Amino acid sequence: MSDNQEVLADKEWEEDTPRQVMLAVARVDPWSVMKVSFLLSVAAAIAGLVATLVVWFMLDAMQVFSDVERFLVSIGAESFTSLLDYARLPQVMSMATLVGVVNIVVLTALATLGALVYNVITALVGGIRVTLMDE
Repeated sequence: MSDNQEVLADKEWEEDTPRQVMLAVARVDPWSVMKVSFLLSVAAAIAGLVATLVVWFMLDAMQVFSDVERFLVSIGAESFTSLLDYARLPQVMSMATLVGVVNIVVLTALATLGALVYNVITALVGGIRVTLMDE
């Protein structure tokens, strides 16, 4: 093998091997974290509302609410049947919506605060080191 062929073989081998680069995440933009966390929180709230609706319809189809009411009447606790008004679909969906809105606000605020705290900590210690590979 000639010197020219060896150099070409070495270059081809170097081109085939992935390059590794070590980087550090030194700063996270709080505004972008807030936008992304808000959208993810909205998606989670919508998923929670749909899940609540599905579970309520399943329980209603299995006649759980009417069985509970009949059981309360059979043991002489008719005064507790008024509590089943909170298990009606409009009330359940209202509570699920309220929980979803609170979760959106809290998760968005916590994620943004976490980004701000991360930026302060990275100023002290230099951030998280990540090794990236180019394949």
